[in-house]
Amino acid sequence: MARINDHYLKLAGGYLFPEVGRRVEAFRVAHPDADLIRLGIGDVVLPLPRSVRDAMHRAIDEMGTEEGFRGYAPDQGYPFLQQAIARVEYGSRGVEIAPDEIFISDGSKCDSANIQEIFSPEARIAVPDPTYPVYVDSNVMAGRSGPADANGSYAGLVYLPCTEATGFLPEPPDEPVDLVYLCSPNNPTGSAASREQLERWVAWANRNQAILLYDAAYASYITQAGLPHSIFEIEGARRVAIEFRSLSKSAGFTGLRLAWVAVPRELEGRDASGAAVSIFDLWKRRHATKFNGVAYPVQAGAAAAYTPEGQAEVRELVDYYLANARALLEGLGSAGLRTFGGINAPYVWLETPAGTGSWEFFDRLLEESSLVGTPGAGFGPAGEGYFRLSAFSKRDRIDEAVGRIEKLRF
Repeated sequence: MARINDHYLKLAGGYLFPEVGRRVEAFRVAHPDADLIRLGIGDVVLPLPRSVRDAMHRAIDEMGTEEGFRGYAPDQGYPFLQQAIARVEYGSRGVEIAPDEIFISDGSKCDSANIQEIFSPEARIAVPDPTYPVYVDSNVMAGRSGPADANGSYAGLVYLPCTEATGFLPEPPDEPVDLVYLCSPNNPTGSAASREQLERWVAWANRNQAILLYDAAYASYITQAGLPHSIFEIEGARRVAIEFRSLSKSAGFTGLRLAWVAVPRELEGRDASGAAVSIFDLWKRRHATKFNGVAYPVQAGAAAAYTPEGQAEVRELVDYYLANARALLEGLGSAGLRTFGGINAPYVWLETPAGTGSWEFFDRLLEESSLVGTPGAGFGPAGEGYFRLSAFSKRDRIDEAVGRIEKLRF
């Protein structure tokens, strides 16, 4: 009989978003005429930018000719896209990332889960709390934790509380760890790290020989001046950080799938004997072994997003969702709810009414307002008592959702 990976059995309940989907589907079956407004999963709703569409059409036409046909993409992505990313996302900010330090992929969710494979099963992991569930679940699957307790915390993982007192961002731990997942702008809390906060993290990682796994999938939503868009804007970060980026929430690629990982060449880990090993080389080998590349038309569309026309169109998309977030902040505030985030991120993090659990609040919004959000407890124990609403919707639906919430008595 085939033996399974027992570590999968440690996973507490279902993955957050399928559980949300299960409850929503049960409600839909029971109330088939309900007008559901979904502000839970962060999926975009606006069409792809024209520049992206036009480039993809041209690429498809190329693929229909003998001279223009392309099969497997280069392992790390086409150089034209690597160069565009290096120039616009990094070089324009004075950041040193070479094109060949960029690994094109099909999504930051995959990358942030897969990166742990190149590190020891004994590596000690720290995660923000609340956090994007993939960071935790992928390491549980790999055997880096014990079982979960009644609150959903896994033995062996180090949880870094993101509370109102910390600005809903984590602070460096007092105990040694090998890998730390960071996310800014943060999902789910919507907070963005300041330069000073990231400088503390980089200094801490250099002192402790730790590696920062920095998820900047929402960097394009940063609006406040002076806030870093990349961990590599911080001096010394090239020695201690890996960065995950994506076009999903900026250029609308949630259905097309395109992201990248930036891995500096000087970043090193240690083998069992203590000898230095290049993280770049390990990830390059893993990437080439387990990934066959993103389709040429998708990469061509992504490159078009970095033209002047494409950048203007992407800015329009981002501004639309940020305007939705502002509307949520204003409406929730007028309903008497305390809110956070929503300024540098497409997510609003709200405090549930006193004495109301986050899943209880989820059920109440669903039953009384036909409104879907995401309970904070699903992101970790410190998320209890909070709730996330996504700004990824059409504006009229945002306004309707606010109106429904304002009718509730809290």
